[in-house]
Amino acid sequence: MLRKIRIVLAAIFFALITLLFLDFTGALHTWFGWMAKIQLLPAVLALNFGVIVLLVVLTLLFGRVYCSVICPLGVFQDIVSWFSGCRKGKKNRFGYKKENKWLRYGVLAVFVVLMIFGLNSIAILIAPYSAYGRIAANLFAPIYGWGNNLLALIAARADSYAFYSTDVYIKSIPVFIVAAVTFVVIVVIAWKGGRTWCNNICPVGTVLGFLSRYSMFAPVINTEKCVNCGVCGKRCKASCIDTANHKIDYSRCVVCMDCLDNCKSGAIEYKLRCKAAACSCKPSEGNADAGGADKSRRNFIVTGVATLAAATLKAQEEHVDGGLAVIEDKKVPQREVSIKPAGSQSLKYFSQHCTGCQLCVAECPNRVLRPSTKLETFMQPEMSYENGYCRPECTRCSEVCPAGAIRKVSREEKSSIQIGHAVLIPENCIVNRDGVNCGNCARHCPAGAIHMVEKEDGSGLKVPAVNPGKCIGCGACENLCPSRPLSAIYVEGHLVHKEK
Repeated sequence: MLRKIRIVLAAIFFALITLLFLDFTGALHTWFGWMAKIQLLPAVLALNFGVIVLLVVLTLLFGRVYCSVICPLGVFQDIVSWFSGCRKGKKNRFGYKKENKWLRYGVLAVFVVLMIFGLNSIAILIAPYSAYGRIAANLFAPIYGWGNNLLALIAARADSYAFYSTDVYIKSIPVFIVAAVTFVVIVVIAWKGGRTWCNNICPVGTVLGFLSRYSMFAPVINTEKCVNCGVCGKRCKASCIDTANHKIDYSRCVVCMDCLDNCKSGAIEYKLRCKAAACSCKPSEGNADAGGADKSRRNFIVTGVATLAAATLKAQEEHVDGGLAVIEDKKVPQREVSIKPAGSQSLKYFSQHCTGCQLCVAECPNRVLRPSTKLETFMQPEMSYENGYCRPECTRCSEVCPAGAIRKVSREEKSSIQIGHAVLIPENCIVNRDGVNCGNCARHCPAGAIHMVEKEDGSGLKVPAVNPGKCIGCGACENLCPSRPLSAIYVEGHLVHKEK
């Protein structure tokens, strides 16, 4: 029964977290957005102490249930491992392996050091939630979008508007490649070795593994009932059951409950590990060298946790004016400072807190956010206005960010935050280039930061003038400028966001 409960909960968490990255309506976040915010690394980066304490207490009570229920990458590995075990004669394919402490704590140490020195773009490659987010947003989302568009086509022919089509495109070639490589690596490792990734590479698994050594409840082997068949060890995807010595390495046990179901003699029970009278929960005997080593591990845990980030380039669709003239696609201007969403406070703050999970990119309704291709902010989102502009009334990215990299802002606050300023390139303006009136940028500026002034040559034509004190950097002027391939006006980002 415990195993069935665990599987049901894991399936619910996995399905809903995946849908958070696929849902383009934003409706799911109203009810289930909290599932992204209870992931450990985002909670640490957001300084969400309530969630951190909850997960620590949960692990100290019940072991690594986080890894088998809450973590989407962990559940994904279980799914792959289950499919692998369905093959004939492949159920008993595991076996006990000693803990590789040098690898586990070495990877954690490198991870923490990279985060401390600001090399987040490298460190976050192995962060579990972010890694799965990239897979879902870059690999699963296009398939989901094509399926939705097919249903929209069928519905339209039946005179129904139950579905509507959406644009499906690759937001960033580099990030797509990273997501694809991560997907292949995870699938291969899980197919052959079950939870090998979780117990050797994953920094979250190492941290929680240390805490789970002291968990109050855990699977316990009753030596009087055990018939030494070895089935539990051969089917343990964490390779943590030493059947020869009747011991379980609780630092690697993910509490999947498979051993309880596989033991036909009822020799394994999930129960309280210490007596109520003198409950001094000690580490499992299989890890007797805890002493001095545990102190150094505590230092890693106190110091650590970090983030993943994202990269980009953009696949652009062909635009047609009235079905007659092909309009040339806009090129991305060379910005000295990249633009970050309102609520991210500054470039430095954002890069230190963003996990590069791509949730905000997937949820941006205006197609403004895209993963960065710069090495120092690789895979972390930045703004660009070729396909749309950041509407002042939209606060979706600040609502879904689980790591606090984009602080939640209201519509009123967003309208007063200056994330950048517009810069005019006179030679690109069609007023100067073609000798015709335009004024598109001034008409559509929501902040009233652009007004038209007469040219000094006496032609009567008017050119735009920008008031940087009013500009909020929304990009409406850049997006709606008719000049091609480069806009006559573009937005330059601010290192530190300002208040109007």
